This record gives sequence, C-alpha cells and structure tokens, in this order.
Amino acid sequence: MHHTHYDIIIVGQGISGTVLSNALMEQYQKVLVIDDGNKKAASKIASGVINPVTGRRIVKTWQIDAVMPAAVRIYKALENKLNTSIIRQCNIVNFHASEQMQKAFATRLAEDPTFLSSPLLSDAITAAFDGPFGHSVIDPCWLVHLENVLATWRHYLIEKNALLEDVFDFKKLDVTADQIVYKNYTANQIIFCEGAKGQENPYFKQLPFAPNKGEALLVNIKDLDDGFIYKKAVSIVPWKDSIFWVGSNYEWDNYNDDPSLSFKEKTIAALNEWLTIPYEVIDHIAAIRPANIQRRPFVGMHPNYKNIGIFNGMGTKGCSLAPYFAEQLTSHILQQTTLDNEASIDRFNILAT
Repeated sequence: MHHTHYDIIIVGQGISGTVLSNALMEQYQKVLVIDDGNKKAASKIASGVINPVTGRRIVKTWQIDAVMPAAVRIYKALENKLNTSIIRQCNIVNFHASEQMQKAFATRLAEDPTFLSSPLLSDAITAAFDGPFGHSVIDPCWLVHLENVLATWRHYLIEKNALLEDVFDFKKLDVTADQIVYKNYTANQIIFCEGAKGQENPYFKQLPFAPNKGEALLVNIKDLDDGFIYKKAVSIVPWKDSIFWVGSNYEWDNYNDDPSLSFKEKTIAALNEWLTIPYEVIDHIAAIRPANIQRRPFVGMHPNYKNIGIFNGMGTKGCSLAPYFAEQLTSHILQQTTLDNEASIDRFNILAT
C-alpha cells in the first residue's frame, strides 16, 4: 500500500492545533492535521480574551511577560498570512463588586500599577452600567477572533492538502521506533492537540486532566461600546457586530456539554442587576475545557514513545498560552531545545512507568 509521508501529524485543530501547525509549517515541516470539525469544541466557543492579570489579588498571570508579546506577534503574523482580522486590543473595564474590592484595587494599584489604571469612562459606558463602587481598567488586554482564525486556518490547510477531516481512530494507529503509521499516512512524529478528549488518549490518560464545563450566553446589546470588555459578576466580551459573549462559569463535576438552565438564569440575573440598557439573549453555548489540576499546560514528547507528543491542557488560557508554547515545542522538536519546566510533561514521572 502506498503511504503519503509527512514530517508531523497533528491531531486536533482547536487553537492549540492551529498555532502548532502554523509554527511547524513556518519551519518548513510537512504537516497533516487530522480534525473532525467538532462544532462544540472548546476553542470554537471561547471568548478569546488575553488578560494579563487574574484573581481577587489582581496579580499578573503566569508567564504573561513572555506569553502575551508572543501571542500578539504570532496572531498579527497570521493576520498577514491569512488576510483576515484575528486580534485587536480590547481593554477590560472591571466594575468593582463591593467597597472592599474597590479598596483592594487601590492598594494593588499603589503596590504595582503594571497593567492597571482607573481612567474616566465615556458618558455612554457610564450610563450603560450600574457601578456604584467604581471601576478599574486592565491595559493592555487583547481579543482574539477565534471564529476567524480557526476557519481561515482550516481553509489554508485544505489549500495546502494538509487537512484530513476525520474522527481519529487509535485502532488504526501503528507506532514503531522509526515512524508513525495512520491509515494511508506515515510520519516521523505525531502530536495530540485533542482538547478535552485528551483524557481518553491511551498514551496520555495518566496525566492529571481536570476538565471543566464552561458556558456563555450570546447577547445582542445594540447600545454598548464594543471597544472594551466589561467585567463584574460576569464578563461581557465583544463577539461580532452588536453581539456580545457573556459568561462564564466553571463546573468541575459536570462533564455534560449541554447548556444548563441554571447558568442561563444566573447570568440573566447578573445582567439585570448590572446592565441598564436593553439586551436580547440570542443563543446559549457550552463546552468542556481541557483544564488540569496544576493549571499548567501539557507540552512535550512521551518518555517511552519518543515520536508521540502532546500539546494540551491550556484550560481557559488557550489564546494566550498556545502561541508561545507552540513555538517552544517546535524548537524542542527540531533543535532539541529545553521546554519550560512547569509546562513540560517531563514533570510527571507517572508517564514513564
């Protein structure tokens, strides 16, 4: 049987598979991406926000000083390559939920003003929200148009004969020390970017996956400025036209990816308490995110199968983490450079047993 040979097969074309295949192709690797086009994949319904600070303590997110510049650079390069809009700066206006939170922000601003400010808002934005405890602004934040980048990259792969639209079947995978064989294709290596399906991967299921369910409402808010992201009990994120993504929750014990009535009711109640202008709920979406207990990515090659790798576990930070670590994994594969200790799967001894 004749086999078409590739340097690397990538399984999954969410945001991780997209930026990894791009990074490898930029280094002249012949890549085949296998993806089933799952419309409920987490990447397809994520908000696309790159936020440099996190939590009630308002501290910088892990590796953000390296991760964010890399993400902006890589997405802008993809914009030029694909001739489509992918990323724009879209700062977060954070409305304080209480006087305590207002004081906590003032304290943090005095300690470290990096990314933080409290500028005046336009009259239109001020009038759109009930914000008695004031606000802060996180600057810069970025917004990735995931629908655009995923769809246009898919078309690019098709044009390059680099996409197999198929449900990956492990029974058809043959792994030897010298090569990977999958159906009519051979490759030097295979990298799994399966998202939440990674917990079922026979080579990597021992990793501490902790998938969580995320939900959001798509809401038409005609009179709201789409130049910002707004955050209080929920986040209101520009989606497209006058439609905003509103969410999200984190359910760690419910792996059902169907939208829940409880989330919808809770989110509408939060909007009614906060938003002072008319809105209309037009859709309700949900997905399972590929998170893990440590909240650090899974990046690297299997200790026992040197030609099998994983690029997964980005959780809610996929848009920010994936571009940076895609370049790191590409260098690791091609030049044997070192992976970040906190991201490398070498930190898990259980895989070698």
